[in-house]
Amino acid sequence: MAIKVMIVDDSAVVRQVLSGLLQQGAGIQVTHAVSDPILAMERMKTEWPDVIVLDVEMPRMDGITFLRKIMAERPTPVVICSTLTEKGTKTSVEALAAGAVSIVTKPRLDLKNFLKSSAAELVSVVKAAARANVSRLASRGAPLVATPKLSADAVLPSSEAPAMVQTTEQVVAIGTSTGGTQALEEVLTRLPRVCPGIVIVQHMPEKFTAAFAARLDQLCEIAVKEAENNDRVVPGRALIAPGGRHMLLRRQGAQYFVEVVDGPLVNRHRPSVDVLFRSVARAAGNNALGIIMTGMGDDGAAGLLEMHKAGAHTVAQDEQSCVVYGMPKEAVKRGAVDRIVPLDQVDREILAQQTRLGR
Repeated sequence: MAIKVMIVDDSAVVRQVLSGLLQQGAGIQVTHAVSDPILAMERMKTEWPDVIVLDVEMPRMDGITFLRKIMAERPTPVVICSTLTEKGTKTSVEALAAGAVSIVTKPRLDLKNFLKSSAAELVSVVKAAARANVSRLASRGAPLVATPKLSADAVLPSSEAPAMVQTTEQVVAIGTSTGGTQALEEVLTRLPRVCPGIVIVQHMPEKFTAAFAARLDQLCEIAVKEAENNDRVVPGRALIAPGGRHMLLRRQGAQYFVEVVDGPLVNRHRPSVDVLFRSVARAAGNNALGIIMTGMGDDGAAGLLEMHKAGAHTVAQDEQSCVVYGMPKEAVKRGAVDRIVPLDQVDREILAQQTRLGR
């Protein structure tokens, strides 16, 4: 059965081009393309879509208000398709927190050509959204591109060297993608100020991570910031890899710090969870805890297995609490996971790290 898609955007050009592009994708049917949420609600009285592609700035009702209304009344996968500006970035982070599955950014100039060149990305995101666990969205991206799928070797070559010996410094490494913004908020807001240092890769576009980190910093007891090169990993602080760049863990003496680097897409993502996890396996070994959470694809599964083999404790979010059970499923399949837990117990795993290591 075809995925029924509704497009809500005040631009006639966007509605026309998006409709044509999405309907070229096998298994997708655009049932309605309307100019604002008021019209959308009228159409939805007779036919409810499987996925909504939604703009943010529109007349009569803004997209965020409409998104919240949908999530409160009848949770439905929503893909935000918005212009990327500094103001828009904050708005889009707010949309993710309100329950949007994913975000596709669009430029103000040459919009028609951009949409056409991003056809495969748009179709992929809509199909992934259709598989999302909307019950998880109610309780609270990086798309695929036509490039070779590289492994972490492209950024950090594999090594047979043993991991660092045990120290008193501990590191928690978290990797997540689709549905991860809401999941991370749930986990990090539960943590007290005294907890191990945390490094995070969340698949997000460039310029989104700074606003996302700033929002979490306001909500959490721990400090949260977008990582910068040579930032120290310290207790009570979480560092989020910046969109568009890889993040690696390094160790100097008894201290850990992050290195933020450019490089090719790994598993079609930058930042890549595999790159972070491999670096954590090498730098921290059994001093680390690896956590893989909701997300599409398999980024992080190989890296978590490397952490597991290096002596780190490894955890996967369970299927029932995931928005998309892709990354955790692949990690479990590869034998990389020590424990499978629901989202509301992930914070306990983080706080139990000291006890596990006998400290």
